[in-house]
Amino acid sequence: MFTGILPALVTPLNEDHTVNERVVRELLEYELTQGADGFYITGATGEGLVMRPEARMDMAEIAVNQLAGRKPCIAHVAAVDLETTLRLARHAERAGCDCVAAIPPIYFPYGQDEIYRYYHAISEAVHIPVMIYHHPAAGVELPADFIKRLFEIDNIRAVKWSYPNYFEMLRLKDITHGEMNILNGPDETLLCGLAVGADAGIGTTYNFLLPEFKALYAAFRAGEMRQALVEQQKIDRIIHVLFSYPLIPATKAVMRCKGFDVGHATDTMKRLTAEEAETLILSLTQAGLKL
Repeated sequence: MFTGILPALVTPLNEDHTVNERVVRELLEYELTQGADGFYITGATGEGLVMRPEARMDMAEIAVNQLAGRKPCIAHVAAVDLETTLRLARHAERAGCDCVAAIPPIYFPYGQDEIYRYYHAISEAVHIPVMIYHHPAAGVELPADFIKRLFEIDNIRAVKWSYPNYFEMLRLKDITHGEMNILNGPDETLLCGLAVGADAGIGTTYNFLLPEFKALYAAFRAGEMRQALVEQQKIDRIIHVLFSYPLIPATKAVMRCKGFDVGHATDTMKRLTAEEAETLILSLTQAGLKL
């Protein structure tokens, strides 16, 4: 079971959209010193869906090699086509990842039977745990009762819950008798997720707010709810500013400001101008960000 605070790692990219191995290794070491309890790679924050499969494989291999078993590595493997999804899943297992995650199939309308077959195919392709990535961008909301049905498939052990519907998260924890590993997705409401049963958090802003999220998590686990709320409020002042910008380009701008040459977001996402980046950083620091 995954617990604690796991950064959804940005993917350091070169101009040709290959993975910058040196910076990946530097970034992982930095996040470990900050207290990361594991890593989630090539998800939404990691731009996996718009990366070439070969680059995603490179990222998995580099991350696992650098971590060397010190903390778990979860690789998001979903692609537009199932064949590539399965290829990435098998590769992630061979590379040594501890778990593979996947959003539901996207673009076309899929019913629950089709989604069930999709996750069943991923489960059959690997021998490591499979995580459902429940994200609004997939265009389908998965009710707790349906996720419980998916939980009965071999290898499906967890869900990264990025929907704001915490009533359904609470129900899922209840109807799976606390056995399904639930990881909160929305950074701005980690405390909400923990309060209704999430075991851990995976998030974008954990890249540069890891100590703050660790403090929130520790306060919650200690039963210090008032302090946990204070920590969430401090975090959300920063996130409120960040939400005024495109998330991935802005996050990468912050990481560059912290000294990590993570490159820019994949085309055709916006590139912040030098002036925009400067304004962003100033606004974030005024909201409480420590660089």
